[in-house]
Amino acid sequence: MTEQEFPKLTGPEYQDAANREIRPLAAPDQPFNVVIINADTYRYDNLFDYAGIPVMTPSLDAFAERAVNMTQFYAGSFPTIPERTDLISGRYAWPWYPWQPLAESNRMPQLLNQHGYVSQLICDCPHLFNANFNQAFNAAYHIRGQEGDMPLLHMNDPIEEIMPREKTRTGHHFQDRNLVDLHRWTNRYWRCEEETFPPRTAGHAIRWLEENDTYRPFLLWVDFFDPHEPWDPPAYMVEAYDPAYSGTPMLHPNYGRADDYTPDELRNLRAHYCAEAELVDRWVGRIFAKLTDLGLWESTIVIFTTDHGMSLGEHNRTGKSNINTRDDRRWPLYPEVAHIPFLIAAPGLPGGTTLDLLAQPVDILPTLIELNGLTVEPPDPFHGRSFAQHLQGAKQAPLREWVVCGSFLRKQAGEVPSTAVTPMVYTHRWAYAPLAPQEGAELFDLETDPYAETNVIAHHPEIAKDLHAKLVDFLQALGAPVEAIEVYA
Repeated sequence: MTEQEFPKLTGPEYQDAANREIRPLAAPDQPFNVVIINADTYRYDNLFDYAGIPVMTPSLDAFAERAVNMTQFYAGSFPTIPERTDLISGRYAWPWYPWQPLAESNRMPQLLNQHGYVSQLICDCPHLFNANFNQAFNAAYHIRGQEGDMPLLHMNDPIEEIMPREKTRTGHHFQDRNLVDLHRWTNRYWRCEEETFPPRTAGHAIRWLEENDTYRPFLLWVDFFDPHEPWDPPAYMVEAYDPAYSGTPMLHPNYGRADDYTPDELRNLRAHYCAEAELVDRWVGRIFAKLTDLGLWESTIVIFTTDHGMSLGEHNRTGKSNINTRDDRRWPLYPEVAHIPFLIAAPGLPGGTTLDLLAQPVDILPTLIELNGLTVEPPDPFHGRSFAQHLQGAKQAPLREWVVCGSFLRKQAGEVPSTAVTPMVYTHRWAYAPLAPQEGAELFDLETDPYAETNVIAHHPEIAKDLHAKLVDFLQALGAPVEAIEVYA
């Protein structure tokens, strides 16, 4: 089956969009504005109190009251740039290529430009400009200085040690320093909250809205790199989550074994993440407030989502992939990384509701097109499916019965690398890892084990066999390269 044939698939796991009634919310001659807020590394359970240290998220809690909360949304391509490639193109990246500059012909801003949209990217994610995402938009603005991005040296000032090497990510950078030390130095050891990235990024988005609110339609993509590490929120916010800690602040995970940390250090690491997530919530709330000020809710589709989550001790991991010389395990995309938030508000949608529909970032662009009643012929067929009808409460067959979360993976010298990020297949009930951390495969019952901690494959081998076949079928249906499929033979 060729890649071009993929959109013709039918069956319970793939709906045929051509057979569904189109009921756009917007008139084709007056489509809605679109605001996409993408916060990097934002765990699903930040919003729903599953975490060991619940995150305070009053702004997103309030947004959920006017939005549809999709509770079974999963990452597709992992990590940062592959996920955004899925989102901007409606096509899966991971079966074909690793992290690379944007090469897909489908580009959300340019497809919407055909219908009168103007498009703006505002980001502090340091990778988007390096990956040419800015070239897809009419205008793009980058707040610099995140995670090793060094716009201006100031060599008269010493680079202080913030975290010891053995407690943070393997690998060193400018002048043999780690990312935490460079982040603090590059950003001149900020003192006030307004100097951190979330208020700066939100501030530019707020100004943009004030200067463009009367133009319709527009696409505004706001990309917060936080709460991606280094986790450097105000100390008073961290102390609210971990008031008794007196050791070295844990601002960055080691991308390896959680037991490299003491219990107190691990709690402090999690507290830094939680405080950073709260800081994002606070300043995303300022954007929501500006939408209210300008009366834009009645003409705008607003989305909040992320690319992936982060392990903060689950599965004896801290990080999202194994890049630590002291860890020899593969890292399947377990729920704390793969299960992501997706909330969408739009005029005509039933706010304050939940939708238990399996969906992924590739589905976002087709959904936006259908909600706006647009006719679009993408250069390449979408892999994603619109869930616009489901959002409106229409009785529809499931978009999919299962989803696959994956990262570019090939055999090396005939073997799967021992520290690779490996895919997982998710259904409403089951999570299947074809390549477990050490050997074999794993199966988890999410109904009783939402963090996939107890392997039950010995009790349900037929379920694991079926999900393995679905993974292979998925790749074959996409027309993925043989090299991507033979990993699971």
